[in-house]
Amino acid sequence: MRLKCLLAVLIATAVDAQNRARELGVKPGVLPAGKLNAITDVKGVRVGHVTLVEGDSIRTGVTAIVPHGGNLFQQKVPAAVFVANAFGKLAGSTQVEELGNLETPVILTNTLSVAEGIAGVVEHTLAQPGNEQVVSVNPVVGETNDSRLNDIRRRYITKEHVKEAIRTAKEGPVGEGSVGAGTGAVCFGYKGGIGTSSRVVSGYTVGVLVQTNYGGNLTMLGVPVGRRMPGDAGGSCMIVVATDAPLDARNLKRLASRAVLGLGATGSWTSNGSGEYVIAFSTAAGNRVPMDAAGRLLQMTVLPNDAMSPLFQAVKEATEEAVYNSLFMARAMVGHQGRRVEALPVRRVIETLSRHGALAEK
Repeated sequence: MRLKCLLAVLIATAVDAQNRARELGVKPGVLPAGKLNAITDVKGVRVGHVTLVEGDSIRTGVTAIVPHGGNLFQQKVPAAVFVANAFGKLAGSTQVEELGNLETPVILTNTLSVAEGIAGVVEHTLAQPGNEQVVSVNPVVGETNDSRLNDIRRRYITKEHVKEAIRTAKEGPVGEGSVGAGTGAVCFGYKGGIGTSSRVVSGYTVGVLVQTNYGGNLTMLGVPVGRRMPGDAGGSCMIVVATDAPLDARNLKRLASRAVLGLGATGSWTSNGSGEYVIAFSTAAGNRVPMDAAGRLLQMTVLPNDAMSPLFQAVKEATEEAVYNSLFMARAMVGHQGRRVEALPVRRVIETLSRHGALAEK
């Protein structure tokens, strides 16, 4: 009787209001989420969105993830990139791999606007006090293809939109669903977008933000809820991982690789035409890399390899839940050439998960 009452409440909630996955009992894994259950649970991390929805064909945007509130070029953070399938673009990834650090905000946008993302980040960096002599910048810009809903060939995104996303980035709750770089995204044949989640383990926080625009067989909590739903194996997913755990680039790459396990748990097999990229960075204050480090010895405090397993579990769980949030928080949308993409049928999903005993009690 208690389970039936719980199901009735969850279904009523799903129908009457827009809720994140966790609020409806969809709680992947066993580790606790952070206070906001967002990438911004990692202290200092800020997120900004610029959303463009105009007329019948503009459905796109920009999302900026900023690791800390200082001059990032002068105080770089350890970082790494992991690529599951490279059918896509992640500008700046080779320098991150070579040097093991990040010197700009991470920008997400659409496939044909990566150049504007680069231009916006360059102008933002050059304009910061203290960067007057800077003559080289490594912008990190990722993308997914939103052409199903957005008239992508018109290239509506400008460098000013990119700078605005960086300028308005803030701590606190993060907008999800059809916002920012997720405005025109489609996931598993349904409206996707931006999603975020976090986990706290061993005294550290791991936060994840995803831009979901990929397909496969939608699975939630191990249940194939998408078996009778429209599926699509193409597309891409950008994953940004932040942590305050003191990690060097080598273990950040190992952490990034485990995020793909969370993607797989949602039903993705990273198809040939899908680009899956993960960029991970550490905000541990004592481990920042100063620009004027030439000729100096740098001292870093890092966790040993044996301490990584709990963080691996955290990033897997947070990535899985971030994907669910991108779906639960998105609304149906009509876009370019009158194409309509429906929202995830939340009521049906909750009913299916309940029948399999997968929902967590509140």
